Amino acid sequence: MNGFKFMLTLGSYSRRIIRINAQTVIPKRNLFNKSRQSLFKCENVKLVRQSNSTAAQAEKGEDSLLKWLLLLIPVTTFGLGTWQVKRRQWKLKLIQELQNLTTADPVPLPTDPLELKDLEYRRVKVRGRFDHSQELYILPRSPVDPEREAREAGRLSSSVESGANVITPFYCTDLGITILVNRGYVPKNKIRPETRMKGQVTQNMDLVGIVRLTEQRKPFVPQNNVEANRWHYRDLEAMAKATGAEEIFVDAVIESTIPGGPIGGQTRVTLRNEHMQYIVTWYGLCTATSYMWYAKFIKRIGV
Repeated sequence: MNGFKFMLTLGSYSRRIIRINAQTVIPKRNLFNKSRQSLFKCENVKLVRQSNSTAAQAEKGEDSLLKWLLLLIPVTTFGLGTWQVKRRQWKLKLIQELQNLTTADPVPLPTDPLELKDLEYRRVKVRGRFDHSQELYILPRSPVDPEREAREAGRLSSSVESGANVITPFYCTDLGITILVNRGYVPKNKIRPETRMKGQVTQNMDLVGIVRLTEQRKPFVPQNNVEANRWHYRDLEAMAKATGAEEIFVDAVIESTIPGGPIGGQTRVTLRNEHMQYIVTWYGLCTATSYMWYAKFIKRIGV
């Protein structure tokens, strides 16, 4: 009996120990789980922070690239404006050189083609007589007026009536050759020789002209019609072949105009000069885009 009681007491004591041990183990598991959750939360926070930092760096890099790319616009426009300044200086110098050539004292006309090539726009003097039976007509043409052409530079149309330039073979008695002379401008109603008989002189005369070389056909300019005697550009080879003259061409100066005949001085030396407009345009764009770049990336307006 005593032994049975001892066994019951021992069993009850064992169960109590087991319960105490179980209660002791459970808090340890909960503590481990809480610690692991805290660790996960810290790692997640670190990952989020790293992700945000990477995104911010990428965005900053894109802004920096865009900043320098956009800076190319004012830099490029400034360069174009400066280039136009130099082009304008070159054009003004060229115009002045041509004007000096066309107003210099005339020299005797050389017959060597190599010498003539270096004398374009140079004034030369010859003596001889015209052969009016083989006139050529370059048309349409308007009378040369440098001031008007400067005013109308860039316009698509002109209010001036068009006519033709009369090209006449001229036999040089002192050289023994025939050259081509652009006597000057006539209106439409004076193109036919019989309408200006007063100016069709045949006696020997002294003439001053400006050397011109052959001309290449420009885009949209019609081909010369040799059979119809309608010329649209200066083709010395074809003109010389049609008239039997040498490939030498001069524009008669205004002082060589014969009363009742074509009006001389039809050499166009006023070159198109619109560089100032381009200068204003490019520098204006440079100024505007520079301010926009400064406001966006330096002053940070609107940020």
